[in-house]
Amino acid sequence: MRKIAVVLFNLGGPDSLDAVEPFLFNLFCDPDIFNLPFGQKLFAKIISSRRAPKVVGEYKLIGGKSPINEWTEKQRSMLEKNLRKDYPSLDVHLAMRYWKPLTDETVAKVEKANYEKIILLPLYPHYSITTTGSSFNEWKRHYKSEASKLVFINDYYADEKYVAAINQRIDETILQFPEKVRREVQIVFSAHGTPVSLVKKGDLYSNHIKETVKAVMNARKHSHEHHLCFQSKVGPMKWLEPATASMIEELALKNKKNLLVVPISFVSDHVETLYELDIEYRRVADKCGIENYIVMKGLNDSDLFIEALAEIVKQKV
Repeated sequence: MRKIAVVLFNLGGPDSLDAVEPFLFNLFCDPDIFNLPFGQKLFAKIISSRRAPKVVGEYKLIGGKSPINEWTEKQRSMLEKNLRKDYPSLDVHLAMRYWKPLTDETVAKVEKANYEKIILLPLYPHYSITTTGSSFNEWKRHYKSEASKLVFINDYYADEKYVAAINQRIDETILQFPEKVRREVQIVFSAHGTPVSLVKKGDLYSNHIKETVKAVMNARKHSHEHHLCFQSKVGPMKWLEPATASMIEELALKNKKNLLVVPISFVSDHVETLYELDIEYRRVADKCGIENYIVMKGLNDSDLFIEALAEIVKQKV
């Protein structure tokens, strides 16, 4: 019986209000996002302590912690159950980039178990150096066994079942609108932004996002008008546009008053969907007269999404 490991990568999130500052410290220490020639830890210490009070306030409004840890564990458990039907001695592990279980802990556990094959599967469908690239780099920093055992899955942004899982969620969410306006609903895809400088360096993320949106709308035969925008801008540099807040205002000016917001770069709910989209941008929507503003829930425990991941893994086994 072949011993196979699948490692799911995600960001992780603070599991309590006390964890917010150390979580931010880990994030700002990441050389793939903030690459400083020296003093990175000092920079991370200063900026995480400055940002923590604001971020703590956001987490207080969504239950005092990030649900990303529970959702990722649920996805791990569902995927393991699915894959063990065909591969009884297969284990699925988690490696979080900025919170527990951290990558080095998972590497130690996986190396000790002496698997024949290790499939590295990011819960980021779209490749970026800041997400998948960073997670893979962190893995390589700690993993010292035979590199030949490793299989890297870079992306799956246009996978048919992944796209179907998004459409299933969109269809469920449309039913939450009053029946008389369902045809007029605007599908607003909101993706995490990146600095434009990253795109100029060849980062594939923004193109992958556009391809996912195209695949989703093609699969639903362009059932509704749709729009793509970007959220979570940090700092003064130029980021991908249009910004989500600006898009909401622009649609209101055009008298498009029924918005279904689809968090397109995330596979589970966390602070950027539950606070940023559902609380912060809802205020923007209310202020400019949007009548129905509904944020689609994340893929979370979607069976279709787990089937997509299982098929991607099986192709690599």
